[in-house]
Amino acid sequence: MTKHYLILAAACAALIVTSARADDSPLFVPQWLGAQYTFIDQHQSALHSPYAGAMSLQPGGSTARSNTFGAYFGVALPARLQFYFDVEMFKGGAVSQATGLGGFVNGDVVHAGGSLSHRAYVARRYLRWTLPLAGEDAPVTRAQDQLPDTESSHQIEIKLGKLAVSDDFDRNRYADSARSQFLNWSLVNNTAWDYAADTRGFSNGLLLGWINPHWSLRYGIYEMPERANGPTLVDSPRRASGQQLELTLQQSTDGAVLRLLAYRNVAGMGSYDQAIAYAFAHGTVPNIVANDQPERHKTGYAINGELPLADHGDTGLFARLGWNDGHTESFAYTEVDRTASLGAQLSGVHWGRPEDHVGLGLAIDGLSADHRNYLALGGSGFVLGDSALSYGTERITELYYSLALGSYVTLSPDLQWVTNPGYNRDRGPVRFAGLRAHLQF
Repeated sequence: MTKHYLILAAACAALIVTSARADDSPLFVPQWLGAQYTFIDQHQSALHSPYAGAMSLQPGGSTARSNTFGAYFGVALPARLQFYFDVEMFKGGAVSQATGLGGFVNGDVVHAGGSLSHRAYVARRYLRWTLPLAGEDAPVTRAQDQLPDTESSHQIEIKLGKLAVSDDFDRNRYADSARSQFLNWSLVNNTAWDYAADTRGFSNGLLLGWINPHWSLRYGIYEMPERANGPTLVDSPRRASGQQLELTLQQSTDGAVLRLLAYRNVAGMGSYDQAIAYAFAHGTVPNIVANDQPERHKTGYAINGELPLADHGDTGLFARLGWNDGHTESFAYTEVDRTASLGAQLSGVHWGRPEDHVGLGLAIDGLSADHRNYLALGGSGFVLGDSALSYGTERITELYYSLALGSYVTLSPDLQWVTNPGYNRDRGPVRFAGLRAHLQF
């Protein structure tokens, strides 16, 4: 083992020792809330490719393996305050260096970044405060970023610090985690929602939540990166920020859920239309980064639904719709301006394995007219750029089986099929076969 593995293991062991009474959540005592390891081995098939660019899927195919490690801690403080501190580490890479698709096929390396350090890093570091309102108290079990406690069904929630925006917005029971459910970006989140994040997927920000049994309203403001998919965040949300507002409606615990989200990003983004105009005037290939200017904005909307059908909600359907204006540069998540996805999860209780699951998902991603024209003229973004483009919607199908091996380990074979990769009818189709091992405790 390298010294980085040993450091992470030692940190876990130290917190376990200090957490002998974790379920009691004593004040000021650090609690070890869990750890995880995820290994993904993925192979991309060769594909039809009359031409390719710097950001294309590799025509001859590609094989890659990724490893992620995480250890998660919390501390109960006076006055209903809690502090959470998460450490993660990433090793390996993704097929075709995680480029060439709007809906990429390995969500666990969505923000890994090939040039980033493979040492352990702080993923989350934030304070949480709750204010109980009228309502019944219910027990909350220990989990990642969740201290064991009792909380009111009606409450105000505030989080402040380093966060993952997707932890609190666009959640979905059946399509939410690349470490245990679907792997594809377009099935893990709404890819038209260009949420604020650095290269690894985190940002500094503030969350305000008004939580009720049948509905909740959340608002968040977070710092944007200095440049598209960059590792450095702006130093103040006054300069650049991503804001989102989400209303969640749910009549019962195992009932249908509807989430309505709107967002607005302000950052030093480029304009596709202006980048094209400059390229025509100077006889060059359009370059969106060279057109970056402060205080440009992008707006978008998302709808997210889940419908439990049977097995106490363990079998059910999900769907997402997303749209953004597509005038300014895709900046933080991926290059998708329109998306629609749907799918299902089936519980293994029907064949005597209640902890197993089968998932089948379909997604269709698209681009705005400005964005597709930019790529057709040879422009590149941070994940797309075939040097030319015969536009067609990118169509994704994914099937996985999650096999539970005891209480802590799952093994998941995964198959994906993508038509018009990178929105290009001249290239593909392409297949991806993967195997995921996930350890969590």
